[in-house]
Amino acid sequence: MMNKITILHNEYPSFKEESAGFSALIQIDSSKILFDTSLKNDVKFNAQQASISLTELDYVILSHSHYDHTDGLKFLDFDQISHLLAHPDCFTPKFATHDGKEIYIGCPFYLPYLQREMDVILTTEPFWVIPEKMVFLGEIPRLNEFEAQNPLGYDEHHKQDFVMEDSAVVIKTSQGLAIISGCSHAGICNIVEYAKQICQENRIYMILGGFHLFEDHLIPPTVAYFQAQSIKHLYPAHCLSDKAFVALQNIGGKRISTLETLQLP
Repeated sequence: MMNKITILHNEYPSFKEESAGFSALIQIDSSKILFDTSLKNDVKFNAQQASISLTELDYVILSHSHYDHTDGLKFLDFDQISHLLAHPDCFTPKFATHDGKEIYIGCPFYLPYLQREMDVILTTEPFWVIPEKMVFLGEIPRLNEFEAQNPLGYDEHHKQDFVMEDSAVVIKTSQGLAIISGCSHAGICNIVEYAKQICQENRIYMILGGFHLFEDHLIPPTVAYFQAQSIKHLYPAHCLSDKAFVALQNIGGKRISTLETLQLP
């Protein structure tokens, strides 16, 4: 069976909050894994348009709690999901202030409800979804001095939220690591470094997903880090400014489209 990643939703060509979101269907050997669920019914609608089945999912993996990655859960058939995998904080209520009003930005379901509906695996540690081949990284160490420095919103106790649950998945290929991030609140460079450590592999075949690059001062160190990694394929997708996208395009980054399929070696 061919190993591949199909983008079920990505908001580019330009970031607009009302259409933002990310989801990818990962198929490796006989395993079928949905990474993030985007927002509204984007995933279900796009899958239907392309005649892609969302039945018999071995895993639904959530990168973090925010609604533009979890809202699509409302449109999935829970009977067709064997396991839901996430960091424990993925189901903590999250809020933000927008135009002077408090809004809810977290997962649409409470954890106890999901646990009644399916097998839920919560972990802060790396979890091998497919032994020796695909891993969910769990909580990402934040070691560099430029990423993940600012909170985004707050919890129900009005404590600042640094989105500590933000995670990613890594696939080991014959040509190096394929790293798929949801939004990279932990910092995409921190994510790559942890992926290399956990997988004991320094070759990077692909980096794909949301990079959370909106602040201009984060662009140069991120670009410099990527340039030092000899990445074969760089696909900046969700959650970055046009300026950041152009900077990454200048070092070989390519635009990724909804329903585009990427083959893995």
